[in-house]
Amino acid sequence: MRETVLVTGGSGYVAEWCVVELLRQGYTVRTTVRSLAKEPQVRAQIGAAIDPGEQLRFFAADLLDDAGWDAAVAGCDYVLHVASPLDAAGGPDALIAPARDGALRVLRASARAGVRRVVMTSACAAASPTLYTDDSISDESVWTDPNDTRISAYRKSKTLAELAAWKYIEEEARGQTELSTILPGAVFGPVLSAAHIGTAQVIQRIMRGSALGVPRIGFEVVDVRDLADIHIRAMTHPHAAGQRFIAVSEFMWMSEIAGELRARLGDAARGISTHTLPDILIQLVARFDRDLLSITPALGRKNRHTAAKARQLLGWQPRSARETVIDCAQSLIGWGQG
Repeated sequence: MRETVLVTGGSGYVAEWCVVELLRQGYTVRTTVRSLAKEPQVRAQIGAAIDPGEQLRFFAADLLDDAGWDAAVAGCDYVLHVASPLDAAGGPDALIAPARDGALRVLRASARAGVRRVVMTSACAAASPTLYTDDSISDESVWTDPNDTRISAYRKSKTLAELAAWKYIEEEARGQTELSTILPGAVFGPVLSAAHIGTAQVIQRIMRGSALGVPRIGFEVVDVRDLADIHIRAMTHPHAAGQRFIAVSEFMWMSEIAGELRARLGDAARGISTHTLPDILIQLVARFDRDLLSITPALGRKNRHTAAKARQLLGWQPRSARETVIDCAQSLIGWGQG
């Protein structure tokens, strides 16, 4: 009998690739969306990679509402809790409440249903030291301080959500379900539609960006396909329960990504600049640009994490960052989004 897996947030970039990989491996898959009106679009996007057939079912459930979760998890062997908000337009609470409270809703419903294990998507943002140097390399033992007033709403939301999840497992779950968490870096790779490109927007912005240059920003790259793979490995590995797993491949500066695109994409990359703009210029322009303002704390920072634990325990072998950014760019071009 096929095992059944629920993937939360089925319209998301990472969640869709988790669904694709689960279907490829023969699982029966369920996924949640806030409204079932999204089902045709999400089903079509997943269908760009694999025919979901009758092995995929949709359930309506919202991270801020108890309704629907018990039905979604009933009869499931595993849950991949991928859903989490990214947009802080409504202020910090617009991220923190859905992330933290949503994680607890999923865990409680999973425990009631006897789900074997929940794998929750956290972020490297939840494993960053308060003090760091360019030589610092963080592992899963490091926790971001959620009381640090300098951290972003996104970083705070991911940290508080993961802390709340582990507290629930330790104090309330009573062994009814297990938990593993995955901490990815910057997620790039192929997209499944022109309408929904997720965090691949970063690569798109480099391709469409200013001829003057790029900010001094770096990324710990992970391929979305490898991220789906590590979720499933953590789901099934007998020793993964109770563990955090950092999921990164390599660090690349934005100028290095731009250079790789220029070198590999030919005419499609003619307008890409590899010049790094001075930090002071970005800080001045950011006063009038909300998107730029959000990245100014990261200027010049080379946060680095190690995925040694995932490689050794789970046998995880991620692609190179260069392969990922090229595949991402070519996918965007293929969908007319380059």
